[in-house]
Formats: sequence, structure tokens, C-alpha cells
Amino acid sequence: MKPSARRRIPLRLRRASVPWDRQEPTWRSAKPSLIAQALKRAQSRPSGNWYVIGASRGLPPGKALGITVGSTEIVAWRDGDGRLRTGPGACPHLGAPLRESPVRCGTLVCHWHGLSLDGGPAAGWEPYPAFDDGVLLWVRLDRMGGETPTERPCLPVRPRLGEGVDAVYSGVGRCEPEDVVANRLDPWHGAWFHPYSFVDLTVTEAPDESAADDGFLVEVSFKVAGRLVVPVLARFTAPEPRTVVMHIIEGEGAGSVVETHATPLAPDEQGRPRTAVVEALVAASDRRGFAVARAAAPMLRPLMRASAGRLWRDDLAYAERRWELRAQGRFPG
Repeated sequence: MKPSARRRIPLRLRRASVPWDRQEPTWRSAKPSLIAQALKRAQSRPSGNWYVIGASRGLPPGKALGITVGSTEIVAWRDGDGRLRTGPGACPHLGAPLRESPVRCGTLVCHWHGLSLDGGPAAGWEPYPAFDDGVLLWVRLDRMGGETPTERPCLPVRPRLGEGVDAVYSGVGRCEPEDVVANRLDPWHGAWFHPYSFVDLTVTEAPDESAADDGFLVEVSFKVAGRLVVPVLARFTAPEPRTVVMHIIEGEGAGSVVETHATPLAPDEQGRPRTAVVEALVAASDRRGFAVARAAAPMLRPLMRASAGRLWRDDLAYAERRWELRAQGRFPG
């Protein structure tokens, strides 16, 4: 195929496809110590005490969102100007669950005794700093995070709002945030563990175990149908302790980003840890026809979430298994 044709047509036909069980093993390259050091570097970076609590689109005006981050119960809603408001999830009067309270004209009204909250301090209720980046919602919990607070979260580079098609997947696993981050800092498992989505995966650059950078450069092809694939070059980085970002830097969709955020939740009934995975997918393209995709975004978002959900059914099993082995003192890494 001529170079000009390859630029127009992102699909490739795998001419020498290899069966799953005959592909090159990656276990020698996926050194446990290398992954552990990348995780350690991620955990050493500042977060400013910011935690992702959901999708921007998932909190429309007039609704309240409740979530418990670690041991901190939180309620979130939008005020009359559409701004994100967050604070303690228990009413300061008698402890009513504010997540169940209605929002009237931007004011959260406790359904037990009518205490009204407009987002500012009231009756002993103190708000938490909040940030809406247009795709994700964040809350800053200084007491829980224990770091030097920052004015806003550490946001990865992503396409500007309106220039891409974004979707957000959310799931919950019985593990800790580090197990989710470790999963993402192991790109070698992709073609073995997710053969329905990835083929021909090669990690072309990985940080040395003593390196200050945790970037992984990965050549991989996304499966479309049969032998049809879309090859790309992607880079994985961890900008803060609970986030791993994949940027597509070459190939179809260059500039697209997948942000994986891990937020600790309240333990389950048996006291086992739980973590929310909130993954933002922002697709971009410089093709003229991408305007059609932007127009069809409402129909594409469920498909994007479903694709992410299929991957995360496997990856949460990976993360949960990692936590289980760590809890029993049997983790080989």
C-alpha cells in the first residue's frame, strides 16, 4: 500500500498473524522489580490531596451524588450557576444522609429537617474544595491525603473540550488503589490477557529499575475484526499516585488519551478494601471525517464504556488477585 493510502486508511491486514499460544512470551521482560519501582515512583509524586469522584456528565443540575472516599462520606451537587459543590455527606444537624436529599434551584435541602446548603459554610457544615475539569469531578480531602494541598488536581494533557469524544467508565474492585495502578504499569500483559482487543504488543521502551521516569512506550494493534487491526504507538505514564495515563502518540487517533484513576472507597462488610476505577477515554483525530464522530458522540459513548468495561472485568480480576496475594503475604513481586 502506498504511503498516501496508508494515511487515509487506518486499518491494516495482519499478514503473519500468530496464534495466541505461539506469541512471544513477555514474562521475562515484565520484571516484578521493574513494575514495583515504577509503582513506587508513582506513589512518591504529589497529588495535592485530590480524588476523582465521578464523571462530569454523571452529575447534572438538580441531582446529588454520594460517595465515601476512604472513611470520608461526601455529597456533591451543582449550585445555581452549575458549579460543583462538595462537602461532608452527613447533615450537621442529626446526621441525615445528604446524598438522598433533593436539590432545589442549586440548593441542597436536607430531607429530614429542611436544612438548606448552598455550598458555603452553614450550621457547622464546611465544604470541601472541588474541581470539575469538564470530564471528571474531583474533591480535595486534605485531612485524608496529608499532603501539601494544591489549588487544582494534576491534570494530564488531553484534547480540548469539544475537540474530542469523551466517555467515562466506572467500576469497583476489592483491592487497593496501588493494585489498580500496578495493573496499568504492566503493559506486557495486554496481548496475553486481552487477546480479544490487543495483538502484536511490544514494549519498545521501559524505564530502568533505577530510572526517574516511569514511562512505557508500547507498540500495539487494536483488533477490529478477523485480521483487520489498527496499529498505534502509545505511552503510559503515572503523573500522580492514583493515576496512570495512556497517550496515543502515533497512528490512528494520535492525541487520544485514556486516564485511569483509582479512588479508595469504604471497606466492604468483611473489612476488605474497595477501590473505584474511574477511567476517562477521550478520543481525538485529525481526520476531516472526525466531525461526524463528534456529532454522534451520544451514540458512541455507550460503546466506548462497554469496550472499557470488558477490559476492566479482566483487569479488576488482576488487581483483586494481586491484593489477595499481598494480604496473605504470598505476592511474588
